[in-house]
Parts: sequence; C-alpha cells; structure tokens
Amino acid sequence: MAKKETSKTKEIDNLKINDLAKNTESGQGEFLTTNHGLRINDDQNSLKAGERGATLLEDFHFREKITHFDHERIPERIVHARGSAAHGYFELHESMSKYTKAKFLQTPGKQTPVFVRFSTVAGSRGSSDLARDPRGFAVKFYTEEGNYDLVGNNIPVFFIQDALKFPDLIHAVKPEPHNEMPQAGSAHDTFWDFVSLMPESMHMIMWAMSDRAIPRSLRMMEGFGIHTFRFINENNKSVFVKFHWKPVLGVHSVTWDEAQKISGKDTDYHRRDLWEAIETGNFPEWNFGVQIVAEEDEHKFDFDLLDPTKIIPEEIVPVQIIGKMTLNRNPDNFFAETEQVAFHPGHIVSGIDFSNDPLLQGRLFSYTDTQLSRLGGPNFHEIPINRPIAPVHNNQRDGIMRQTINTGQSSYNPNATGNGCPFQAGAADGGFVSYNERIDARKVRARSQSFFDHFSQATLFYNSQSETEKNHIVDALLFELGKLETEAIRVRVVGMLTQVDKTLAEKVAEGLGIPVPKAPEEPMNQSIPADGDPMKFQPIKVESSLKSSAALSMENTVKDSIKTRQVAILAADGIDDISLNTMKEALEAAGAQTKIIAPHLGFIATATSKQIKVDQSFLTAASVLFDAVYVPDGKRSATALKEEPDAIHFINEAYKHCKAIAADGSGVDFIYLTAVGVKIQNEDKADKNNLATGVLLNRDSKEFINAIAQHRFWEREKRGKVPA
Repeated sequence: MAKKETSKTKEIDNLKINDLAKNTESGQGEFLTTNHGLRINDDQNSLKAGERGATLLEDFHFREKITHFDHERIPERIVHARGSAAHGYFELHESMSKYTKAKFLQTPGKQTPVFVRFSTVAGSRGSSDLARDPRGFAVKFYTEEGNYDLVGNNIPVFFIQDALKFPDLIHAVKPEPHNEMPQAGSAHDTFWDFVSLMPESMHMIMWAMSDRAIPRSLRMMEGFGIHTFRFINENNKSVFVKFHWKPVLGVHSVTWDEAQKISGKDTDYHRRDLWEAIETGNFPEWNFGVQIVAEEDEHKFDFDLLDPTKIIPEEIVPVQIIGKMTLNRNPDNFFAETEQVAFHPGHIVSGIDFSNDPLLQGRLFSYTDTQLSRLGGPNFHEIPINRPIAPVHNNQRDGIMRQTINTGQSSYNPNATGNGCPFQAGAADGGFVSYNERIDARKVRARSQSFFDHFSQATLFYNSQSETEKNHIVDALLFELGKLETEAIRVRVVGMLTQVDKTLAEKVAEGLGIPVPKAPEEPMNQSIPADGDPMKFQPIKVESSLKSSAALSMENTVKDSIKTRQVAILAADGIDDISLNTMKEALEAAGAQTKIIAPHLGFIATATSKQIKVDQSFLTAASVLFDAVYVPDGKRSATALKEEPDAIHFINEAYKHCKAIAADGSGVDFIYLTAVGVKIQNEDKADKNNLATGVLLNRDSKEFINAIAQHRFWEREKRGKVPA
C-alpha cells in the first residue's frame, strides 16, 4: 500500500535529498522515532521553558538520544579522544569581587592550581595532532570551594545551537560508518551533507576552514569558554560573562601543506612541542580575560547572547584581562592523569552560574553521563587527578571503584543517627545557590527568532581576515569539498556561502568547476513547528553594525618574540666556527631553540677541527618541523650541502611555507643553487637583502631574529611557487 504524501516527504523532496540516499540506507522513506517507536515531531530543538528558556529535564527524546550517544564508545572519549595535558597555576591580577563571589577570583596575587587538557575533536586517540579540527581547551581549577571546570575550545563558537543536534554533528564528522573512513578528517560527504542542511553552522565553518584550525602549537592558540555564563556577586546581582584565554606568545598557525606533511613526519608534533617546552623551562602562558555584560543590556545587541554560534565582538565589549595561567609541570603518568581526567561544565563554584544557552544546557547533562560510561561508574571523582582539594562530605555511598571508606551508619538525609551531618550550607557559609532567574513561559520545542541569524557573524569573520587568510579559507574549502563524492552536496554548500560572501562563493565554485547557485536551496531547516508553518523557522537577515573586527585576524597577533621557536642550522664538515656560534648564541639568547641538521648523525668538524654534535640528520629532520632556517659560512660545508638533495629541498620547502631564511658567506652560495636562490637572482634581485622577503643574505642576527618573530612572510604566496 502506497504511503500518503505528507508535509515531511514534501520537505525531503524540496531539499533534494532523495537523489543522495542509497537503497541500503536504514529508515529510507520512514518517519523518525525514538528507540521505543514513538514518532518524533521535532528533532531540531530540545524542550525548553520558553524559546529562550532553560532546557527541561522531562525531555525524554533529548535524554534518550544524548544518553545513547554518550555510551557509544568505550573506553576512549567519543570526542576529544586525542589529547595532551599539563599542570600549572592560575594567578589573579585583578579582583572580580564587584561581579562574583567566587573565592579564587577575589584577591590579586592568589594562585590556584590547574590541570589543562588540549585535544582534537574528531579523531581517535591514535590520530594526528595536525588534523584540521577545533582544539579542545579544558581547564580544571582546584579551588578551595571545589573544582571549577572551564571546558571550551580554541574557537569561540560552535557548529550547532541546540545540544539535541550534537549526536548528529559528531556522527556526521566521524569516519563514515560503512567503511570507517576518513580518520580525523571532515573532508567527506556525511559531514558536509549535514553542514549544507544546517545554516547555523556557517559561522563555525569559517573558523574551522581558517588557519585557526591548524595551530602552530598548543601554546600559540586562544581558548574560549564559548557559552555565555553568569557571575553572581555577594549581593546576588548577576552579570553575563564570556571567558577568554590569550596566549602570551601570540596566535600562530601552520599552512595546510605543512599540516599534512607534519602528520607524516611527526604525528605527535603538538604533544611533543608542549612536553618539551615545559621540560626545558619555557613554560606556556595565557592571559585570562572576561567580557562582562550587564543583565539589563542582554537584548541590546544585534545577536543573541544565548546563541553559541555567536561571539561578542571585542570592539563592542572589550576583553578585560584579569589574570595569567602558567603551565609548569608535565604529567607523571599519561593514562592516570591526561587520559583519566574528567571535565564537566557543570563543575562550578559559588559565584559562577549558567545561562539558558541550549547547547550549554545539554552539556550539563551529557558530560556526567559520558564519564559514567568512560570511567566505569559514579566514583570517577575519586581518581586522583579529579579529586578536589576542598574536603568532600555527602551521603553518596558504594558503586564500582569506590575508594572512600565511610564510617558510621548514616548514609541519608535528614538523619538523627549522625546528628544531622553533613549539614546543608547556607549562602553565608559558601553554599551554592542557583541564580533566582524569573521563568514564565510555555513548554515548547522551539528556538527564539533571534537565533535564526545564521550568516551575519560568518560574514564578519570573513571580512575581518587579511587577504592571505581569506585565500587560505578558499583553499581549505576547495580541499574539503573537492574530496566529496556527491556533487549535490557541493552545490548546497556553495549556495550557503553566497549568504556569507558572494566573492567567496564565486571563488569556491570556480575551483570546484560548478556554477554559483542563485540562492541556497529552500527550506534550509528541517524543523516542523507544531503549528505546521515551516516559514517560522527560516533564516533571518541581520545587517551587522560592525563590518570587521581586528581581533578576529591572526595578522594582528603578537609578533615581538621568538621564544621557543625552532631554528634549523644546516651544516656539514668544514662549517665556519664564528659564523655558526655567533648566530647560534644570538638566537638562543633571544629564546629560540636551535638544532644542527647535517648529512649524518654523530659529530661534524668545524673549519678549525672542533667537533660539533649533530642533533638530527636530513633523514629524520624536515623543514616543516622548524620555524626558520640558517645556513652558516664554511666553504667545505656549503659544498657538501650542495651534494645533499634533502638540504636543497629543506630550503625550497621553507621558502614555500613563507618562513624566515638566513645565510652567511659560502652559505649564500649554497642558497643560490636552490630554487629559492634562482628565484632571488632572476626575479627578486632588488629584494634579496630586504627584510620584507624574509630571506636574509649576509645580514646580522638582529634582523634574522626580527624576521622569525614575524612568523611568516605571506607576500611570497603572490610571487609564485618554488618546487618543494
């Protein structure tokens, strides 16, 4: 018997999904149901107390869906499985007592122990550090009032607005279920199919396709709390707050070509970099900042503070730096600490509270549920890395892996056998009291209309980028979409890009060899409102009052230090002592780390027959693992390097990736034999000693140090490629 055509099947036809579905797809042509067969009316929005209200515990569909998702992997984390971590401390510089009663934010100079875990999102524990992916940035503060977890990313927004969609997002970005490919990559059909049908993801896509998603180091990326939280002060007055971590060394990235090559050379590149920096005493540091918004100003912006796909631009609300975090100790045991640490955005202290951000509300349920599965039971808080420094007293007992041995007969409250202990703590005693927010709303599955501006901040981010950064976003989109097997998905994505920036869409379409769609396919959201009016959920156009934001471009980051930068010194027998030692000492005095790269391991002899220990051979070294290259004087050394193809490739590749290159004396003669040297002699003669090119021949160490501090010389990308 043929099925009666419904509004749902019409919507599917409008989205042109049927041409993508394979005959083997489960549920083809069927209605969406719970695991118990109940048909689902809305799979886009969790149940809330009003459109902008808190998510309700009675939402059985959300709980079933997220619980199933949380338990899909054992024992590795479903997301953020690949991680690196370190111990350290947070020192407060400016008291926040005006805004919050949290004790660790009261007294300038107060230090709070922290444990920080960085991670990639999509890949497994064994995947590469250099996948194009957001990075997790989770900080556990061991405060005197209990543990406070600030669980965020290196990108300040997220793909989705409602936690109900989180399983869908991760299912889409994970390796495809029929063949378990690709690992730790989003360049495949299911991810972009999902994105092309979720316009709310476009702001995050701009960040993820930018160089922010391939950081140079975990020590050189920002961190964000993502959501809007609340500060509550002693007078019970609330303000909204967003959290920021800003690296002291600045925000830097690698190129996509480097990222792919590093993945082959050293899959532990970020993990090794963090570990070695701490071991050598180059402790990573971040300034901690807040954006404060008065409660009465909640609705004054042209975006919604509760929308996790939006930022508060720093030009509108500046970031106030209030302290600094320093990481100064590596874990003693990776599994016991890095792998077993359990974060949860619901681990808060008095003076910090939640907003009704629907993604945050869902995370408050999901994280505990995940730990129950991953760490085996309800006592994961007793694992040493998770234990608070504050004393723990409650009536919870037993369970798998219980460590605490409780005495006495009372394990309930109220009780008389234990003299009523442990007592409830009033607010004056530091007891946590949820903010007394007024809620007066209908029970609905819906979102506020203010959540349906999906493109204005995506446009703001793109417009804020430098020309180079824009080109890299185009290249990233071409790489990702070029890997797709289904052209209809590419067309839909380009259609979405027309809403971000017409020129961006045109460049991507040209690279993919497809026409630019006149408009995105309609409708772009699959929600079916209870009143049956699909136009109710259509995107809205907001004209942002801010056209660009300097804080969103990495071009404006700190460029005044070469601390911890890795500099390769290419050398062989016959190296000039003075040329080598003068530059090496200057670089290390400025905080850089140098490595001698030679044709073989062991030792090389200088021109005066001194023995110099080799750090790496050309067989194990690669330019992509270094920030800059130096070739010292020395005729015999230069002659030997000329006979070493890997040395020539080293220079050419470093130039291709826009890094600083320096050479002295006979080292310059070696440079001239490379493709870089030929280019300089034939095309850039006037610029061969110009700092703007980043290639410094017979120049002093100060200029080379300044060039390294600039990070990259992106102008080279316009000058044509060199073979590498």
